[in-house]
Amino acid sequence: MRRRRRSVPWAGPVAMALALWLSMSGISLADDDLRVAVATNFARTLGDIASAYTEKTGNKVGLSSASTGTLYAQINQGAPFDLFFAADQARPDKLVATGKAVADSRFIYARGVLALYSADLPLDPDPARTLIEGDYAHLAIADPKTAPYGTAAVAVLEALEAREPVAPRLIYGKNIGQTFQYVATGHAAIGFVALSQLRDPDNPLRGRGHVWRVPASMHPPLDQAAVILERSPRKPAARGFIDFLRSDAGRAIIERYGYTLPGATSS
Repeated sequence: MRRRRRSVPWAGPVAMALALWLSMSGISLADDDLRVAVATNFARTLGDIASAYTEKTGNKVGLSSASTGTLYAQINQGAPFDLFFAADQARPDKLVATGKAVADSRFIYARGVLALYSADLPLDPDPARTLIEGDYAHLAIADPKTAPYGTAAVAVLEALEAREPVAPRLIYGKNIGQTFQYVATGHAAIGFVALSQLRDPDNPLRGRGHVWRVPASMHPPLDQAAVILERSPRKPAARGFIDFLRSDAGRAIIERYGYTLPGATSS
């Protein structure tokens, strides 16, 4: 039976606000301002931290967001970043191993949380039933080749024995931001997204729709590591920014977006 595409249940002002929220504006940077590469899932969170840091210190921070794999490739090609906030540990560890990152700067700043989200498709208490038998055309996940959240989504599908049944309906976002966009705009009725996206206070869809918070036991931990890059001419400033992120003020912002802090247990 041919499946219909579910319509988006909002329009007008909400749609306009969504379009604005999905775009990120840059800032003009001076030579001594920090340049930070950040995985898409953490970009909004780090943006709030950077704003608080600038308010306290007067120092600007410019963020460039993309999938972890894309940013890693850019760094290896010489992109002039000072800090790299990845969505995994593997890429920062590789940069340390190849001498491109400062070894003693490497730390886990947050543990991400994966969520299955739909704006208007009700989720069965048994998520496997929704995924396999649900009335929808497309399921969005991030590209597992470049995005750790995509790798985690594939692990969940395998744990639910749903990977093969849903394969014809999968569509891939180049990063978790595009994945969320597919779901939010109706391109996909359902998708695996970052819980932080649903917690974003500026997201006009916050509080709407249906969410299943995926148990952490169903996929490899989304421990997210950061490093200072060896080529950075602003290492003292980079360490200052890290100190602020690890302060009570920075940790409060991280928690507000739904991340688990290092050392805490997640369900």
